[in-house]
Amino acid sequence: MSEYTERLAGAAQELGDWHSLSFFGTPFRSVLAALMEEKGVILPPAPLVFSALRTIAPPDTRVVILGQDPYPTRGHANGLAFSVQPDVIPIPRSLQNIFKELDSDTGETLPNGDLSGWAAQGVLLLNTALTVREGEAGSHAKIGWQNLTQQIIAMLAGKDGMIWLLWGKQAQSFTPLIRAGKGRNGLIIETAHPSPLSARRGFFGSKPFSRTNDHLKKLGQTPIDWIA
Repeated sequence: MSEYTERLAGAAQELGDWHSLSFFGTPFRSVLAALMEEKGVILPPAPLVFSALRTIAPPDTRVVILGQDPYPTRGHANGLAFSVQPDVIPIPRSLQNIFKELDSDTGETLPNGDLSGWAAQGVLLLNTALTVREGEAGSHAKIGWQNLTQQIIAMLAGKDGMIWLLWGKQAQSFTPLIRAGKGRNGLIIETAHPSPLSARRGFFGSKPFSRTNDHLKKLGQTPIDWIA
């Protein structure tokens, strides 16, 4: 193994209940093999790749926000979809648009682009590919990570009261898998992606943050503090 894949394999051992997924057998070894062949710089650093899963156990997951892949700029991605390290300035434009909608929806905003405060409250910020080659968005989209995404979604779709924020067509491609689950009293919010190309086509004005909290209150749960 390369140093990167060895550290990644070690990080996978620390994922608790998530590690019981069958992905962490042959499919994960296939992903590691593909990463060993990578000639470019792999992002994010290996210890951060599974940040979304390491932060939240399956029983504590209340909301899922699906992204595509990590930001391909070194020092940006921190393993949480749409999130960046707290010292990144300016923040990516998709995240700027998320914050614009948060402000419009709730009157609140965050001091930086680190969304780990959301994750700590049960918001799974999951990318469908967990790694990327530096400078090349989508470069690891077909090396096998989607197998993990599908298994995570299938597991969580069986939970009652799950809330899904599906921004853009790529995220919405998982809607049939979500609906096939046996969870009750859930909520799926489908909107345009917050990217500059599509945010004005249905993301702005969709109020995903207040709608999420309204549903959590109906379930008798504590709302998400979106500025934590």
